[in-house]
Amino acid sequence: MRPWWLRLSRYAIPHWRGLSCIVLLMFAGIALDVLKPWPMKLLVDYVLAGRSLPSAAAWMASLPGQGSAGALVAWFTLATIMLFLAGWAARITQAYIQAGVGSRMAYSLGAELFSHLQGLSLRFHGRRPTGDLVKRVTSDSSCVRALVINVFVPLLTSLVSLVTMFAVMWRLDRSLSLVALAAAPLLGLLIRVFARPMQERMNEQLQLEGEMMSTAEQTLRALPIVQAFGREQQQDERYSTLGRRTGQAYLRAVGAQLGFRIGASSITALGTAMVMLVGGFHVLRGSLSVGSLLVFLSYLASLYSPLETLAYLSSGFVAAAAGAQRVLEVWDTQEGVRDLPGARPLPLRPPGQRGHVQWEKVAFGYEPGRPVLHNIDLEVRPGETIALVGPTGAGKSTLVSLVPRFFDPWEGRVLIDGVDIRGVQLASLRSRLAIVLQEPFLFALTVAENIAYGRPDAHRSEIEAAAVAANADEFIRKLPSGYDTVIGERGATLSGGQRQRIAIARALLKDAPILILDEPTSALDTHTEWQVLEALERLMQGRTTIIIAHRLSTVQRADRIVVLKEGKIEETGAHQDLLEKGGLYSRLHGLQVGRPAPEAGWRVSS
Repeated sequence: MRPWWLRLSRYAIPHWRGLSCIVLLMFAGIALDVLKPWPMKLLVDYVLAGRSLPSAAAWMASLPGQGSAGALVAWFTLATIMLFLAGWAARITQAYIQAGVGSRMAYSLGAELFSHLQGLSLRFHGRRPTGDLVKRVTSDSSCVRALVINVFVPLLTSLVSLVTMFAVMWRLDRSLSLVALAAAPLLGLLIRVFARPMQERMNEQLQLEGEMMSTAEQTLRALPIVQAFGREQQQDERYSTLGRRTGQAYLRAVGAQLGFRIGASSITALGTAMVMLVGGFHVLRGSLSVGSLLVFLSYLASLYSPLETLAYLSSGFVAAAAGAQRVLEVWDTQEGVRDLPGARPLPLRPPGQRGHVQWEKVAFGYEPGRPVLHNIDLEVRPGETIALVGPTGAGKSTLVSLVPRFFDPWEGRVLIDGVDIRGVQLASLRSRLAIVLQEPFLFALTVAENIAYGRPDAHRSEIEAAAVAANADEFIRKLPSGYDTVIGERGATLSGGQRQRIAIARALLKDAPILILDEPTSALDTHTEWQVLEALERLMQGRTTIIIAHRLSTVQRADRIVVLKEGKIEETGAHQDLLEKGGLYSRLHGLQVGRPAPEAGWRVSS
């Protein structure tokens, strides 16, 4: 596997123009840094000493002021100011471009990671806290910005600056240059000592921050339960404990970074002191002018600055590595169902021949060696309605989840209209399905946008017609802004029956030939259930329908009832036929109408 930093570097390629501008500005800044001390050298060694300017600067005698000492002092002062302003202008422009390039790279990585997460299996998402995944997308994806802008660009700048400054210093005084460079091995040793502790403490901090975000997200999502059971204080204590641990981890990370910075600053300060000592003796001996010593000391700061930057890069590299580790951990997960090479759209069939669903010798489970479904053979003909019933863990939801390819079977195959869905494009497959869940999920969008979620291009009249058919139009028009009312997160501002009818309208508008209903009325009262059932009758007309249910009001409408137990088909037939058999379905019916309870060890659930 390629190193993590090389894998992330590809996000810099689309931004080569901006990066090229950054490099050019970097070279301009280095050139200005080289020129900065020379006005001072010329002023000290020539103008203030009463000597003529060197031949390279003789042209300055022609400037206004006739080359007088006072005029030259003014010109050298102006040159210093202009070099300072030009240097800052280059740095500000470079910082602005870097900010734009860095943010675009981070957002690009975050968008791709978000897209990858959407393609991962529901099993993966069931094992991972949502808050932690959100942090990886929104925060940890900035690792690419830290790598390119905070590591690669400063690395290149520092290396070019280091070589340039050392070359100039070498020409001024070789022995002083060697004294100045003696700090480099000590900085290398410092990096070796502090790199691992900084990375470990940074990883710990990021992990705890992810746990904090997950705890906050889970608590706020389950707030009705938290308040109902009076668990606010316990959740506060849990979050506070994580906060204290995260704060301690942050302080440990900062402590390691501060120790590193103090060590680096001490080494460069010691190097500066040694250069001043040796350089002072050179001036006293007359082998070096005062101006040259001042230039050398100025360059020394420009030499140690990139050396310190190179030393600090290990801290930036560690921070980028910590975020990259969390991003690539998700990126390298390949649990999801994806289009296979050569996948084709699902062929279009004429009305009356669409929606033929078959399970052939299907076996599947969520964990290796623990199958949930065993050798399932089942067929749903076009336009037919079947109901799946059975005890908890029988495999009803698992069986249905294979149809939209949330998972692929271990053995056997699932066919729609005679085509193995593993060879079908996911977008094409799922466009033929409409799903209504027991707990309908609504987004914090307008009512109209929620209904049109499966068909964003639908006309307003089509949206309203779907709402009318779903018995939802009347209550929608009573909302503050009607169809333009923004509903709360997860539809919290609506009742259960209202949410369910909007979900039915959404399925109606999609107009898919295959309909999956997962306990669509189990959480509703009798009056609301009647309204929903009436809407479901319209929704199911002409569609292949698969219902997961145990309420007889829904089950009795099915053409066939399939009873599952322990991942196998226990019995199949019409409502009355199954009652007469006296089997599992008969016991379920007896429980609901008040006859003796079912066998011990079996409880009714969807």
